Amino acid sequence: MWFAERKISDKFEMMKNLIILVLCLTSLIINAQEAINNEFDGHTWQAPYYLPTLQDWGIERFPIPISFAPQILYEGVEDIRFSPGWANTKSDEYWTYAFLWYLDGSPKTDAEIIAGNLKAYYTGLIAANSEGKIPAEKLLPVITAFKETETDNGDLKTYTGTIEMLDYMQQEKLMLNCIVHLKVCADDNKTILFYELSPQPLTHKNWEYLDQLWLDFKCKIN
Repeated sequence: MWFAERKISDKFEMMKNLIILVLCLTSLIINAQEAINNEFDGHTWQAPYYLPTLQDWGIERFPIPISFAPQILYEGVEDIRFSPGWANTKSDEYWTYAFLWYLDGSPKTDAEIIAGNLKAYYTGLIAANSEGKIPAEKLLPVITAFKETETDNGDLKTYTGTIEMLDYMQQEKLMLNCIVHLKVCADDNKTILFYELSPQPLTHKNWEYLDQLWLDFKCKIN
């Protein structure tokens, strides 16, 4: 009699464990499917803000946290505008572009944080684009330096600085000049960081195009 009861108990325990296993697997499948369904698509994502696209300029968007710089602890979207000559080594627009970070909440921002974030950003970007392609002796550390400057009209704060790094396209040293605009879209609890970048001096005409992108930015489309 004891053996019969033990067998029934064992079968019940096995059935219970099997049910738990099935439920766990079902939950994993559902969560995985939700992740697939919610995967960010930069081609179809509809920005709630307005950032213009100049004629012949390219666009790229991807989610934040950034895959190649996960140590930047923000959440949101990066929205990039590439000049027509961005990848053309013979163009005055080479490496001239801008990107906007549309961030959740109100992350702390100052010159030191900006310098640290951009060091991590470009270190990761270069690694992602140079793996196995550039000899180790050519690799350079990214050096960033930023300071708060006179606040541009409409900015909460404005920063200027430089990014010294390896140009992975030409495999030589490159220094980007950079202007960073900080703005808050209070109605949506969003923080905007807009980066203008070019190796050209700030007096070059490229900065007129970059500045225009920011001047035309609006927190709301309508």
